[in-house]
Amino acid sequence: MSLLEALLLGLIQGLTEFLPVSSSAHLVFFQHLLGFKEPLLFFDVLVHLGTLAAVFVYFAGDLAHLIRDSIYAVSFAFRRKPWKEILEIASYARWTLGLLVASIPTGLIGFLFKDWFESMFGSLRGVGIALFGTTMILWLTRYFQRGERKIEKCGFLDYLTIGFFQGIAITPGISRSGSTIAAALFRGLERETAFRFSFLLAIPAILGAGLLELRHGFELSFSEWPAYGIGFVVSAISGYLSIFFLSAVMRKGKLHWFALYTLLFGCAVLFSSRWFE
Repeated sequence: MSLLEALLLGLIQGLTEFLPVSSSAHLVFFQHLLGFKEPLLFFDVLVHLGTLAAVFVYFAGDLAHLIRDSIYAVSFAFRRKPWKEILEIASYARWTLGLLVASIPTGLIGFLFKDWFESMFGSLRGVGIALFGTTMILWLTRYFQRGERKIEKCGFLDYLTIGFFQGIAITPGISRSGSTIAAALFRGLERETAFRFSFLLAIPAILGAGLLELRHGFELSFSEWPAYGIGFVVSAISGYLSIFFLSAVMRKGKLHWFALYTLLFGCAVLFSSRWFE
C-alpha cells in the first residue's frame, strides 16, 4: 500500500465512519477500486481505531463524567445504598449501565457470526445489498423525530434494541451510527440523547474488535508501518470533523437525507461488482 492510498482510505474512513453511510462499505468499494485483491482487515481495524480516537476527544467531557459517576456508583453499592438513590446521586452511571447492557447483543452477534461478517468484506454484491438495508433504516427515521425520552426514562429493552441494531451493523454496508441512532429514535429517545448514546456505544464495540485484530500488526513489515500510520492519523482528524457535521444534521432532524446517498451508492456498488468480482 502506498502512502497516497493509505491517505485516501484513511480520509474515506474518517468521513464516513460517523456519517450514516457505512464506512466499511466505502472501504470495501475503494479497496476493490484500487486493486487490492484481499480485504485489508488490519488496516480497516487501524483506521477504525483512528476514528475511535476522535470519539474520545469529542466526547471527553461525557467520558469524564461516566468514569467519575461509575466509580461513585460502585463505592456506594459497596456501602449497600439503594440503586435508586445511587443513580440519583451518580446520574451518569445510568449511561454506563445502558452502554454495558447494549454491548451484550453486539458482542454475542459479533462472536457468533464473526467469520460470516469477515467474508462479507470480500463481496461487493453483498455490500451493495446491505446498503439498501441502510437506506430503508435511514428513511424510516423521518417518522420518528419527536421523541422526548432522556436516558433517565430508558429501560433494558431500549438498550438491548439499540445493541441489537449495532450488532447487525457489523455487516459491511449497514451503517453503525445510522442503525444505532435510528434504533434509539424508534424507541422514542430525543435526538440529542440518541446521538450521544450511539457514539458512546461505539467505544466498546470498536475497541473490542480492534484489540482482537491488533495481533495482526506484528505480521507487517517495517516498510508498511508509515502508510498504516498515515491512515490512522488522517482517519482521526477527518472523523473528528464529521462528528460536528452529523451533530448539526441531528439537531435539524434530517438524518433521512442520507438515505438518497446510500441508495445511489448501493446501486453503484452493485453495478461495479460486475467488473470487480
